[in-house]
Amino acid sequence: MNDELIKIRKDMKKLQEKSINESTPLYPGIELCYLTFSSEPISVQHKAISHIIQINYCKAGQIIWEMKNGNRIYLNPGDFSLHTMKACTDSVLNFPSGIYQGLTIYIDLQVTSDNPPELLRESNIFETVLSEKFCQNDNPVFLARNEQSENIFSAFYDQPEELKLSYQKVKVLELLLYLSKMNFISQNRLTQYQPELIASIQKIHDQLLHHMEQRITIEELAKRYLINPTTLKNAFKSVYGTSLAAHIKEHRMGQAAKMLKETNKSIAEIARAVGYDSQSKFTAAFKAYFKVLPKEYRKNSLDSGIILK
Repeated sequence: MNDELIKIRKDMKKLQEKSINESTPLYPGIELCYLTFSSEPISVQHKAISHIIQINYCKAGQIIWEMKNGNRIYLNPGDFSLHTMKACTDSVLNFPSGIYQGLTIYIDLQVTSDNPPELLRESNIFETVLSEKFCQNDNPVFLARNEQSENIFSAFYDQPEELKLSYQKVKVLELLLYLSKMNFISQNRLTQYQPELIASIQKIHDQLLHHMEQRITIEELAKRYLINPTTLKNAFKSVYGTSLAAHIKEHRMGQAAKMLKETNKSIAEIARAVGYDSQSKFTAAFKAYFKVLPKEYRKNSLDSGIILK
């Protein structure tokens, strides 16, 4: 990418026992690197560079990345983070499970702003979105796993060798577009929360998604997980970028749409499966979300040639 980044990678390699696959240039100013760490806590020291942004994705293991200014990134499998290479200078990496596997995407904003990938030329992703939306004041941002982000990141792995580079190029563009449209505000940061609380929030998230047919109140969740209700709501919004209710509704509507397209279940059955006790309430919610009635959504899907299972 540039001499600064090459120097950083060489310095880090000397400091730690780790395996770094050969980095892969995807576009001018955008580079992909697969990482494997297996060591005791290690210190990372490099030049502070605000114009290079790292996107870090955890595939396996855990990492706690403690920044010099007290900020901390805590990643479990599926989680990802963004920060400038000014934020991580003089930082410490810890591996609670003894191993970490993941990938890092390096983006040099000086290069990509002048020469963006063709499909992103009309966007302002490199000029404002990454730096102002996610990396304001060089603070790191943690983003917990969700279905859409996992679909993107998982495709960076286990592809046929002859298609690997093509997938990498396509998926990095999809990731940038996903970040661009994400409903995220700068104060949604996780640095104020302990890892134990983050883990509980993720358990709550997974429970709700795996049991969409159930209606569980915040008070019930708070009691079950021994978390103050206000803390639960604030921490959930910090982790997932939106309120608990809005986040779960998005997943309910997504699951309902999938069932309308891919199954022959009745609308009443689908309504119950995603947590609505009446078809009329579900229909109203679906219409408000998709701007079309469920039966019309199904008809449009059939007209598009989607085969019901």
